[in-house]
Amino acid sequence: MDRRRAALRAARAAAVLLPAGFLALFFAYPFAAILERGLTQDGGLHLPLDLLTSSSTLDVVWFTLWQAALSTALTLLLGLPLAWVVARFRFRGRSFVRALVLVPFVLPTVVVASAFLALLPEEFERGVAVILAAHVFFNIAVVVRVVSAWWGRLDPGLWDAAATLGAGPAARLRAVTLPLLGPALAASAALVFLFCFTSFGVVLILGGPGYATLETEIYNQAARLFDLRDAAALSLLQLAAIGVVLAVAGVLERRSGAVAPVAPERELLRRRAGASASPSPACSASRGSASASPSRRSSSAPSPRRTATGSASTVSSARRRRRCSCRPGIRC
Repeated sequence: MDRRRAALRAARAAAVLLPAGFLALFFAYPFAAILERGLTQDGGLHLPLDLLTSSSTLDVVWFTLWQAALSTALTLLLGLPLAWVVARFRFRGRSFVRALVLVPFVLPTVVVASAFLALLPEEFERGVAVILAAHVFFNIAVVVRVVSAWWGRLDPGLWDAAATLGAGPAARLRAVTLPLLGPALAASAALVFLFCFTSFGVVLILGGPGYATLETEIYNQAARLFDLRDAAALSLLQLAAIGVVLAVAGVLERRSGAVAPVAPERELLRRRAGASASPSPACSASRGSASASPSRRSSSAPSPRRTATGSASTVSSARRRRRCSCRPGIRC
C-alpha cells in the first residue's frame, strides 16, 4: 500500500510539474525576457505611460474593442439558427454539416485571407466589412458547437408548456430559450470575442495599413520599427484587457447558470422513428392499478396465510410500476 501511494503521489506531481515547467520555459521566460529588454532603461524599470495614453494608442484600442464586439454579435446572430437546426432536427447529412462547420476554424488565417482577396472584387478587398466577414467565417463553428451541444440536451417539454400557456414564438424565445441558453451563449460569446480581439492575420492582410488592432500594432512596433519598448507596453495592455474580458465572462456565466431540465439527446430530435407525445397505454394502466391498489388493500385485509409465491409476485409487480417512466416505447 505504501508503494502504491508513493507511486500515485509521484504521478500526480509529474502531471502538475511537467505542464508547469513547459509553460515556464517556453512562455513565462521568453515573455519576461522581452519585457525586461523593452521596459528597462538605465538600469531601472520604465513604463511608457505617454504611449499608453496617446491618441494613436487609444484609437487602436477603440478599434480593437468595437470590431471584436461587432464580430461577436454577428457571429451569434448567424450561428444561433444553425445551432438550432443541428440540435433539434435529425436529417441526412447532419453529421456532415456538424463536421463541415468546423473546417473554417482549423484553416490557417493566411489561407482564408488570401481566399477572400481572390474571391472579392477589388473595391471590397480590404476594409472593416471584410474583416467582420472573415471573423464570422472563422468563429461560427464555436457558436454552433457550444450552443448546439447545450441546446440539444434541453427538454422540449418546456417550450410545449409555454405554448400551452399562450406564449408565442417570440415570447418563448425571450422568456424560455435565451435564459436557458445563457451559460452556452456567455461561453461562446467570450471565446469569439477573445479570438476577434486577438486577431492578427485577418486584420493584417484584409485590413491593410489603415486598420490596426493591438495584436497587429505590437507586430508593427516589434518587427517593423524594432521598438521593443512600445511593443512590451502594448503587450501588457493587451494582457490586462484579456484578463478583464475573462473576468466579465466568468461573472456572466455564473449569473446565467440556471439549471434546466435535461433529457437524452435521442428523445429531443423531432424526426425520430416511433416518436409519440402521449403516454403508452401500458403506463396508464399501471398508474390506474397503482392508484386503485390502496383502496383494495384497505377494503380487504390481507390473509395472514399468504404464500411466498403470492408475496414475491406482488413485490415484482410493484417494482415494475415504479420503473415505468411513461416514455414512448417503454412498456410496464
